[in-house]
Amino acid sequence: QLQLVESGGGLVRPGGSLRLSCAASGFTLDYYAIGWFRQAPGKEREELSCISGSGGSTKYEDSVKGRFTISRDNAKKMVYLQMNSLKPEDTAVYYCAARFVQVDVAVCEGYAMNYWGKGTLVTVSS
Repeated sequence: QLQLVESGGGLVRPGGSLRLSCAASGFTLDYYAIGWFRQAPGKEREELSCISGSGGSTKYEDSVKGRFTISRDNAKKMVYLQMNSLKPEDTAVYYCAARFVQVDVAVCEGYAMNYWGKGTLVTVSS
């Protein structure tokens, strides 16, 4: 069964850090670009970051560039999102998603993703 499971969310104070994890099962992660997305209450889903199958290429949205870092360990079938300098506006449900790609590119448009996790809630509040 193909599955993505996020973990690592929680309550953190402004300026704090969290590391989200995305565990994949049921497929070979190497052939998938992985993206992190988030959706805050009343807002549309937002793509945050994407990493290519090899991990050699990454992409970040301006809102998180310099604060968030995406990484992956294909042997462990894990993808991570290190989030630093968190702000209240980072509060959202965070999702990881996988897209099968035939070339090693970091391309993660939401509509093109093949598999989604169920999300993990991040709350940034004092």
